[in-house]
Amino acid sequence: MLGVLALAVTLVLVVDRIHGHSTLAFAAAIMLLVVANAPILRFNCPHCGKNAFFRGIFVVLWPNRRCTRCGEDLDQAA
Repeated sequence: MLGVLALAVTLVLVVDRIHGHSTLAFAAAIMLLVVANAPILRFNCPHCGKNAFFRGIFVVLWPNRRCTRCGEDLDQAA
């Protein structure tokens, strides 16, 4: 995750150095980050469907061990 973030920042910096300010470089960096983070959206509780990475309105880099909605143990293999 941090590697993709570093790649996105590097992409923007290199394009900024070579061609000047570019909205397309920022758009490419955002798309790169969205694609890299897409698997997080599919990690849901098998019982109630709540996403394990969301803490209220915030998203963190590590999933919950227990579902905060139904209490299901998410550490166990499905």
